Amino acid sequence: MAYGGVMVRRLLSRLYWACSRWALVTEAAPSRPAVLLGAPHTSNWDFVLMLGIAWRLGIPVRWLGKASLFRGWRGPVMRRLGGIPVDRDDASRVVADVVARIRAGDVFGLVVTPDGTRGRSPYWKSGFYRIAREAGMPVTLGYVDRTTMTTGLGPTVELTGDVHADMEVIRAFYADKAGLRPELRTEPRLRDEDPAPTAA
Repeated sequence: MAYGGVMVRRLLSRLYWACSRWALVTEAAPSRPAVLLGAPHTSNWDFVLMLGIAWRLGIPVRWLGKASLFRGWRGPVMRRLGGIPVDRDDASRVVADVVARIRAGDVFGLVVTPDGTRGRSPYWKSGFYRIAREAGMPVTLGYVDRTTMTTGLGPTVELTGDVHADMEVIRAFYADKAGLRPELRTEPRLRDEDPAPTAA
């Protein structure tokens, strides 16, 4: 993005945070391309907060969104804001595409809402984990917490490949984070953590 565009976004974000009832709290912006988790994802307002955080910290971001968001006139707007459409019938292709972009030298933070939808679900989606591992990217824990009216970026975690151990670290961070609609919060757990059912 052109320098002027970056300055405009930073100015807009400063105005937003000056007027917002939310407080921006950040441990540290990631120092290299990272997967940025946005959780708990319980409201469309999470998108506005995500853009506000990224623009305020000067982080170039891409984000994954369902393909229907990119139809018609919204497509160019969503892509301009960093969107990458996801075909849910071929989600694995998205992982390969993102990894290819990173390996080609594209520098960005990839925002992922691992809850998948704004409704309660038994598991987080594992795409963020696969992308981070395949691309060698760390995971930065972004959050929204209505109980304290704070949002921002928490620690950046290097995944080890031990899914359960990595998710224990992530669960500990999000344990007290409620989201905008706490009743829709999904516990940070991947399906891969649960043992496969045995045949009777």
